[in-house]
Amino acid sequence: MSLDAETVRVPSSPALLGEIIGLPVHITEAPGIQPLPWEGVIADETLHTLLVRRTGSTRLRRVPKKGLRATLVKDGDEVPLIGEVLRVRPEDRTKLLAMGGRRRFR
Repeated sequence: MSLDAETVRVPSSPALLGEIIGLPVHITEAPGIQPLPWEGVIADETLHTLLVRRTGSTRLRRVPKKGLRATLVKDGDEVPLIGEVLRVRPEDRTKLLAMGGRRRFR
């Protein structure tokens, strides 16, 4: 399923409301990342990337949101994570999710 240059509706998943920094993540698809899959903890987030600390390492890896497929673990529940849907400024994500906002990708 290609999401490039399409209008994507931001999901209203309550699990994505609030911070995702510090949550465990299991990455199954990511451009330029090999070997996959791998697990880690989200250390930081920008408009286009996630900064992830791989399990068992102190090194941080910048993972582009475009093309990212992962599973986020929040409050014991696994939440599917699609990078293109999260391509919003972290400070605006809660607002967009709560309002059911739309985003057009460039």
